Amino acid sequence: MAATIDKYSVILPTYNERKNLPIIVYLLAKTFKENNIDWEIVIVDDASPDGTQEIAKQLITLYGADHIQLRPRAGKLGLGTAYVHALKYVTGDFVVIMDADFSHHPSAIPQFIAKQKERDYDIVTGTRYAGDGGVYGWDLKRKLISRGANFLATVVLRPHVSDLTGSFRLYKKPVLQTIIDKTKSKGYVFQMEMMVRARGEGFTIGEVPISFVDRLYGESKLGGDEIIGYLKGVWMLFTSV
Repeated sequence: MAATIDKYSVILPTYNERKNLPIIVYLLAKTFKENNIDWEIVIVDDASPDGTQEIAKQLITLYGADHIQLRPRAGKLGLGTAYVHALKYVTGDFVVIMDADFSHHPSAIPQFIAKQKERDYDIVTGTRYAGDGGVYGWDLKRKLISRGANFLATVVLRPHVSDLTGSFRLYKKPVLQTIIDKTKSKGYVFQMEMMVRARGEGFTIGEVPISFVDRLYGESKLGGDEIIGYLKGVWMLFTSV
């Protein structure tokens, strides 16, 4: 009996990513084809006013509806709910979550897949803070905020993951569904809570060092409100998980 081939679905939440979307989709398609991986990309666009959805429709024509799905929403509804929305349409056995702004390079995905297969991990997360991982294009202040946020959360929550706030990860689809159903946070805290919930559920987590490069086009979404929200989120998780 022939072995079944796993399919990998990439969820790309977008808002004003018109310039980045063709680049990231091209690189994803190239990576999957070169590594003979069955794939699809689910684009969740939150009513971008810059024409992101028109670009997505052109990409569907280019790559085919079997590889690209556009699942738009009526407005900016948050990162966590974007994953909930996308999971209704995902057809893969595994789900990759990543940023659409090219800060995560698709070339790392085969390493995630290889790491997952090593010990049948439930989750593989990219880490900027272990091995030869790193951050490029950030000023010192942004680096200190990120490092400090991870240090604080690691000390308080003890999740045994070196990069809690990263957003480049590979999940078994049922595992992602289970974790998302239990996750309450929105925004910057969401990725952190996902890891804390995963440990609480006893899921196994592998790590792959990655290089994070600041976005090519558009504005970063991180500001003072997100930092305050993060601190509140750490406290919420500490007192409730």
